[in-house]
Amino acid sequence: MKSTSDGDLSIGEVAARFGVAAHVLRHWESVGLLAPRRVGGRRRYTADDTVRVAVILRGKEAGFGLDRLRAVLAADCAEARRAVMAEHLAELDARIERARTARDLLARALDCDHADVADCPHFREFIEGRDAAAARASAEGRGQAPLFAPLGAAGSG
Repeated sequence: MKSTSDGDLSIGEVAARFGVAAHVLRHWESVGLLAPRRVGGRRRYTADDTVRVAVILRGKEAGFGLDRLRAVLAADCAEARRAVMAEHLAELDARIERARTARDLLARALDCDHADVADCPHFREFIEGRDAAAARASAEGRGQAPLFAPLGAAGSG
């Protein structure tokens, strides 16, 4: 279906414009992210609808799930939107920190000259140091669990 003279677009045109399948737009509608008007039983997307599609896609690129995107889009004021985004940012920061920890662990393992990294005293020291830091954080109520049980502890292998 072609665009109408009022500038509205069909679902196919919006899907093509944004590189998504039409069923994705229908799904977003079913979960309350989009509400295109209907003309003769067919969805018609306004300029505001296409801006909303762009916001949804950018939000997904930023790691937002559909529930959180719905909360951002449904927020009745900037403060509420910012609160949802701040919560997501804090979660991203925590994931980034976990990824950095994993990267540090792997980098130490790859830099080791020992045939088995578990035999390397420097690697063991690194692991025990990270474990001690995580245990302190947990004791301080920051909710972080130790990365590993201390080497040589009962039940650790």
